[in-house]
Amino acid sequence: MKNKWVAFFLCLFFGVLGIHRFYEGRILLGIVYLFTGGLFGIGVLVDLIRLLFKPNPYAP
Repeated sequence: MKNKWVAFFLCLFFGVLGIHRFYEGRILLGIVYLFTGGLFGIGVLVDLIRLLFKPNPYAP
């Protein structure tokens, strides 16, 4: 089972590389984030907010 706080901190520190997407098991989106710089930074901000309001235990 994955922890939302691990995904949050991965997004916070390595969001532009898409590491949090790889952790979530979303490999294709991780590759997209890797090549677009976290969807030009906007995707990282959206993901940080999304992860804050996601319930724990982690639900994809």
